[in-house]
Amino acid sequence: MAAQSQSLPLAGRVAIVTGSSRGIGRAIAIHLAELGARVVVNFTTKSADAELVAAEINGLPAITGNGPRAIVVQANVSEPSQVTSLFDAAESAFESPVHILVNSAGVLDPKYPSIANTSVEDFDRTFSVNTKGAFLCSKEAASRLKQGGGGRIILLTSSMTRGLKPGFGAYAASKAAVETMVKILAKELKGTGITANCVAPGPIATEMFYEGKSSEVVEKIVAENPFGRVGEVKDVVPLVGFLAGDGGEWINGQIIPVNGGYV
Repeated sequence: MAAQSQSLPLAGRVAIVTGSSRGIGRAIAIHLAELGARVVVNFTTKSADAELVAAEINGLPAITGNGPRAIVVQANVSEPSQVTSLFDAAESAFESPVHILVNSAGVLDPKYPSIANTSVEDFDRTFSVNTKGAFLCSKEAASRLKQGGGGRIILLTSSMTRGLKPGFGAYAASKAAVETMVKILAKELKGTGITANCVAPGPIATEMFYEGKSSEVVEKIVAENPFGRVGEVKDVVPLVGFLAGDGGEWINGQIIPVNGGYV
């Protein structure tokens, strides 16, 4: 079993996946675990969902190394002290530095307001989680990820930074800020062996996607895609897995859309 686990591409590596109690983050956490990584399943409020994800990962075949295959850690990514504690918990549980950060935590206003009708409170919440959260996680990762090879920062953004649809003003702006930041971050990490990239999914069939959308709106989105369907989490995770591994080392400072040609 040990020999088999060592042949996995992410064997011996530790990954933090924020917002991984459901949706794309959940699928990414499980996929990285299947590739051999030990995973921190992060949540803010949905503890039961997070525990189910960890249980599924811990039910995978045993791998070499210390501790369980997955642990659950509650942390609000928009709170600096909680982001620090998230990394502390990973290092303590797995007796290893963190190798991979995937920031998947995010919010989307299901009212889809125009900019004129976006409340200051909703704007602040969107930027607090989507932009400040990505900043704080990147800031912590830049100083704590393993250097010298294998360090990966992967930030989930959105194809809406290109789609620019009405009703997504604050959301698209919050993600565009992250895409600008990651290009600079990659340059600032020169010499560390740590890469920094964004993965920008299009419409993906998750709770967050369907919330607040009528069936007519969903049908319109389906019709706009060359594949005639909404994306699924399985369409996104292979790219994240590739970027997290050794094969993704030469991809750095990039924003990679995953949308089936929607944008």
